[in-house]
Amino acid sequence: MIQNLVRGGVAGAAGTTVLNAVTYADMAWRGRGASDAPAQVVEKLAQAVGHPVTGSGDSRDNRLTGLGALSGISVGCGTGVAVSALRRVGVRMPWWLGGVVTGALAMAATDLPMAGLRVSDPTTWSAKDWVSDAVPHLVYGLVTYAVVTAGEDRS
Repeated sequence: MIQNLVRGGVAGAAGTTVLNAVTYADMAWRGRGASDAPAQVVEKLAQAVGHPVTGSGDSRDNRLTGLGALSGISVGCGTGVAVSALRRVGVRMPWWLGGVVTGALAMAATDLPMAGLRVSDPTTWSAKDWVSDAVPHLVYGLVTYAVVTAGEDRS
């Protein structure tokens, strides 16, 4: 069981690395800035549990940016662990469907808190906004699911 969870964590880390690469490539290609939504989610969650992020000015902003990025890594690795655990208990899909579902799970794990905390309203997103969110998550899902299933007997 532990080996299965470690495989999921490694798979999620690989997927997260690719998601970040695709996101940064899009930023470089289009010249768009980084999203501050992860930092805003962290800020609102920290306030909600009674432990606001300390500091002021740039120091606080940088702390929130770092915590936002770490939360994304946590979601990516955690989703990999969850998918690997589900696979262990018998939830098995073809590679392409498993990849899409894994990407959708990770996307929901980031977008639902943003919407719930009113950091962003996905109902107002443009088609370009949705593509900018969906494509990296799809690639994340395909890579993560591929690593989770690597080495399994395919016959």
